[in-house]
Amino acid sequence: MITPTDTTASLAIDTKSIESLKQSAKQNSPESLKAAAQQFEALFVNMMLKSMRDATPQEGLFDSQQTKMYTSMLDQQLGQTMASRGIGLADVLIRQLSTNQASDDGTNGSGGVQTSLTETLKTDLLQSMAPGTVKASPRTTQEAGDAITSSKNKPAHVQAFQDKLESHAREAEQSTGIPAKFMLGQAALESGWGKRMIRTTDGTNSHNLFGIKATANWKGKTVDAVTTEYVDGVAQKRIEKFRAYDSYADSFRDYANLLRNNPRYEKVIANASDVQGFAKGLQRAGYATDPNYAAKLTSIINKHFSS
Repeated sequence: MITPTDTTASLAIDTKSIESLKQSAKQNSPESLKAAAQQFEALFVNMMLKSMRDATPQEGLFDSQQTKMYTSMLDQQLGQTMASRGIGLADVLIRQLSTNQASDDGTNGSGGVQTSLTETLKTDLLQSMAPGTVKASPRTTQEAGDAITSSKNKPAHVQAFQDKLESHAREAEQSTGIPAKFMLGQAALESGWGKRMIRTTDGTNSHNLFGIKATANWKGKTVDAVTTEYVDGVAQKRIEKFRAYDSYADSFRDYANLLRNNPRYEKVIANASDVQGFAKGLQRAGYATDPNYAAKLTSIINKHFSS
């Protein structure tokens, strides 16, 4: 979430833009104040978008140099559009700067503008950014990302993940009876929406969407990876051997075979019509050692794959 402290820190990063703002405001005219406030608002929008992208991993299943370039172009265009339309920040700054200039006796110089900016960020400006006050200003980076990229009432990364893998999940549904959306939810949880895929030492994708380990009876390819296991409720880092596949389709097929043919997962399939029954069944069967695994899986399925 963007907190007052985070906002102040972000706006203080670009000292060159702040200095330009101060010089414009010193001209002491309504036109210069408006231009300065709009410049500051554009700076804020760009900082907000940069913060959002920095908080979002971009080394995953659907990312490449081309997607990063187009994402950057989209952010630039969006920043210009939002700044040109205004989000309410410039109006607040104009009121604050006008008040300070009216009360300045001329001895304060540029320091009066700097004080104005500091106090604005700490008081009136931050208060004006409360939910429902600033127009079109998302309160979190995740909400900002959803507002920018979602075209089907789902965040773009969710829709892309579903579009990429749904056909494989449907195939696995036919052989297991487990709804495709349940398996998509579990693949999202295990792989971090495809952004935390297990990879070999040379960077090759293992296509292991479900975090299935390579036990003694596994005859296929393997890859070693660091994983977190819970022992008596305490998280521990370990290096384990995982299965590797040639494609995501193979990953879904192997997952389906594991649940269909292993007796420990009989109750999971039997309760596959219910989200909580499916998630809790996996945890009780020992699919994962995370004590919150069922709750996390239930949340993902209900939030992103309920419809």
